[in-house]
Order: sequence, then C-alpha cells, then structure tokens
Amino acid sequence: MSSEPGTGTAAGGRWRRLVVDTAPLRHRHFRRLWLSTVVTTVGAQLTAVAVPKQIYDDTGSSSYVGLSGAVALVPLAFFALWGGSIADAVDRRRMLLLTNSGIALTSLALFVQSAMGNRQVWVVLVLLAVQQAFFGLNSPARGATVPRLVPAEELPAANALSSTVFGLGAVMGPLLAGALIPVIGLPRLYLIDSVLLLAALYAVFRLPPLPASSDDGVRRASGVRSVVEGLRYISLHQVLLVSFLADVIAMVLGMPRALFPELAQNAFPGDRPGLALGVLFAAIPAGSFVAGLLSGTFTRLRRQGAAVTVAVAAWGLAMVGFGLSRSLWLAALMLAIGGAADLVSMVFRSAMLQTVATDAMRGRMQGVYFIVVAGGPRLADLLHGTMGDVIGARAAVVWGGALVVVGIVVVAATFRDFWHYRLRY
Repeated sequence: MSSEPGTGTAAGGRWRRLVVDTAPLRHRHFRRLWLSTVVTTVGAQLTAVAVPKQIYDDTGSSSYVGLSGAVALVPLAFFALWGGSIADAVDRRRMLLLTNSGIALTSLALFVQSAMGNRQVWVVLVLLAVQQAFFGLNSPARGATVPRLVPAEELPAANALSSTVFGLGAVMGPLLAGALIPVIGLPRLYLIDSVLLLAALYAVFRLPPLPASSDDGVRRASGVRSVVEGLRYISLHQVLLVSFLADVIAMVLGMPRALFPELAQNAFPGDRPGLALGVLFAAIPAGSFVAGLLSGTFTRLRRQGAAVTVAVAAWGLAMVGFGLSRSLWLAALMLAIGGAADLVSMVFRSAMLQTVATDAMRGRMQGVYFIVVAGGPRLADLLHGTMGDVIGARAAVVWGGALVVVGIVVVAATFRDFWHYRLRY
C-alpha cells in the first residue's frame, strides 16, 4: 500500500517537534561553543571523580571528602558573584579565554601533584579552591554570552542543548572514570581533563569580540557597587526573584543525594550496595539527559512561569515517590522523572534570566544564578543529612519532597505574575 502524499513529511515534522530542537546550532559561534562543551563536560567529570577519590585514598576519611565540598563552594560563590560584575564590565570573550586557561592550568597542576605521589591533602584542597574560583569567574561570562549568539526565541532550545550535554557528561563521566582508573591510574584523569579543555579555548578564541554594553551609555567598572546594583536589579524584577526562589525551594528542600549512601546500604534488600549507589547517583542526570533529547516537546512553550511551577512540583512529587519506593529500579525511575522535571525548570529559568535581564546586567544575573544552582544542593546535603539522622532517611526524603510541592504552590499563589509570565521577544 502506498502512503498518501505528504504523510511522511507530516510524520517527520511531528517527530522533529518531539526531539531536541537543534535550531540554535545553525549559528556557528554557538555551535562551536556547544561542541566544546560536549568534550569538556566529560573531562570535568573525570576531575570531579578524581579529587574525592584521591582525598579518600590519602586520608581514609569521608570527613575530608565532605570538607572538599565546603572548600569548593566558598570560592565558587564569591568569585561567581564578583565574576558576574566583571563580565558586565569587560570583553566577555577575553574573560572566557583567561578563565578557561586558568581551569586548564589547575587541572594540569592537579595531574603533576598526583603523578609525583603527593599525599598532602591541603595541596589538593588549595588547587581545588583555585580551580573553583576560575569556574566561578567563568560561568557568568559564559552564560551571559549565549544571548549574544542566538536570538531570544531560540534561548530555551539553546539551554536544552547545553543541559543535554551536561546530563550526558554527568552519567558518562563517572562511569568512564571508574573504567579508566584501574587501566591508566588516577593522575591521568586530571591530564585528560586539562587536554580536553583546549577544545574550549579554541571555541572561545573563534568567538567574535563581546565588549561590555550599557543600558544608559555609561561604562561601569566592576566592584562592590556593581555587585550591589545587580542585587538591587533582582529585587526590582519579580520574575527573576521568584525564578531564583523556585530553584532554592526545589534544591534545598528536595535534593536527597546526601542520603544516597545510607539508602543504598539499607533500603533495597537483595541489591548490592555498590550497584545501588551508582544507580542512585546516575538516575537524576540520566532523566535530565533523556528529557533533553525530547526537549522539542516543551522548549516552544510560551507560558514559562507556569512551566517552571509545574516542573518544580513534579520534582517534589518524584522525590516523594523515591522516598516511598521499596525497589531499587522503581526508586531510580522516580529519580529519573525528577531529573527530567529539573531540566524543564532549568531551561525556562535560564531563558527568563537571559531575556528579562538586559545585556548590561546579564553577567551579574548569571553570577547570582550560578550561586543558587551550585549552593542549593550543597545546603540540601547539610539539611537532608541532619534530618536523616533525626527522623530517618526515607522520612527525610518524603517530607522534603512534600515541602517542595507545598512551597512552590504557595509561591505561585503569592506571586501571580510569575505564574502568568510569558516569553516575550
């Protein structure tokens, strides 16, 4: 039987609207930047595994591993805030070149100290802190660059493409690290990361100049006053303020990763604890990755405020389901659903930030955004770890997820303009 004319084309069009929207890749500068991210994300995950592995091997203490998180967060937060101010005052291309170079050099230094047999944990912590400072400076400039490379209507799709890469890296990087350590040794993970970062340097080098812009024609210097202006700007734009609040609610109240080791050990009888732990850590980024591949189903939505609200509520419900799960694979499914919901929320929160903020403010807004994204899960580790000891791990997960749902409903009811917010371009 022959199909009717046009049937195949119509089916192809429907399929293209389901899968990730690749329209932003038509813009060559964004395409170069995105392709470099594909490579460097995996490399970054190798270092993210190597650092705690080296610290634990050298000290035999999980407390030192936990300390590395605090050591990383402080410079990350400080320099992200300051870096946002700098990104609004200098050529962002030049800033990206300098900060990517710094990240690559610290990865190389980590390789050197590990290859030389260093067992002084403070050396690793100092290098980690320096590298995270460069990450903090780099992220606001990178996030503020994207709206200069793609049109506003394609920003959700561009964010989905980037998040899909991050999700893939978060799944594949640790698995690759686990496979490579017995073969090539831990030090060479750092070396691979530093080499792969050359791809990012090349992509940034090929970008056009990205000089600072100004809303009133007056060029401003970076510094405390500039940072304060950025914070005041957020307070005057309810959509931005509530988008940050939505992420804080989701991550601080609902991110249960600090309880994964305990749950893997005790919650799933019959499953190997090592396998269970790996599955739990991989499930959320796996869900984000799959959602990214199918992001054509939602990136064209105009009701972005409602999309964020529903996605955060779905995250909370998924965490409730995870806490109640008695099967490892059902628990993994709940976490994966949560990861998909988190990606939807992130895509639209990023698009709001990139479209509501003027170009002269985007660096500072990206700095605050990065602090919220990086700091929320770390605060959640402290909160969930404490509550897990007090009321039990399962109860802490369930109550945390339920509080996410209640919190986002209260926020949506209180800030009605956010619920009704639509993309404007």
